[in-house]
Amino acid sequence: MQTIKLKSRGPSVSYLQELLVKLGYQIPATGYFGDLTDAAVKDFQLKNDLVSDGEVGIKTWTILIDKARPAQALGDKFLSEQDLKDFATKHNIELAAVKAVNEVESSGKGFFVDGRPKILFEGHVFWDQLKKAGIDPSSVASASNADVLYPRWTKGHYVGGPREYDRMEKAAGILADPKVKTAALASASWGSYQIMGYHAAKLGYSSVQEFTDQMYVHERNHLEAFGRYITAFGCIAHLRAKNWAKFANCYNGAGYAQNKYDIKMANAYQKFLSQS
Repeated sequence: MQTIKLKSRGPSVSYLQELLVKLGYQIPATGYFGDLTDAAVKDFQLKNDLVSDGEVGIKTWTILIDKARPAQALGDKFLSEQDLKDFATKHNIELAAVKAVNEVESSGKGFFVDGRPKILFEGHVFWDQLKKAGIDPSSVASASNADVLYPRWTKGHYVGGPREYDRMEKAAGILADPKVKTAALASASWGSYQIMGYHAAKLGYSSVQEFTDQMYVHERNHLEAFGRYITAFGCIAHLRAKNWAKFANCYNGAGYAQNKYDIKMANAYQKFLSQS
């Protein structure tokens, strides 16, 4: 495992923060090793008879992973090579292209260390979903729920990692009305490919609840939802043609170029093509 410490960034830091949250530390999962993460690490090391230096090396990783081990092995929920081959065959897409998109567009892994699918809750979407459900969001908005219900997008309320479930559950409890729970589920992006719950009907699911239930099963189900999405929104033709710019624009929106998604997928495709 990579050794990380104060001011480190990246997926290893996000994974560390997930583990710490599962063990009860109330820290944001930002992917940045800041002061709160440093204090949590030092406290964990101290309580587990390790050197309390804030550096997460092989010894700290070993104890952290052991302490936070889920009841079900997460590997039982991860995509396999055969899953990608089956997807490529089903949708008539070159395997190297499927692997390239999976590498760039997936979120690394589709489940948190506690076994729940990855989500990110969007309070501005919740505002719109309440409107669509016939509930005036301004009538239930308050200072106490301002972190989960707001009219315009902001990243200021994200906490990241498993604690996004706390935000979603808080939103679902604003009113004792089943429509509010559905609106909350619809207002999060789900799984490996960050597909919004409100797309459920367009993707052929019988309800938002069925869609979210499927997200709990396996990354294979996340890949199935991804296939439905790129088919429903017309992105699949661009992927078959390996037109990375058009595919990225269709899937990620007009901001794709800023994040170089097309370039990343083109490079990943060449890498996987050379391995085939």
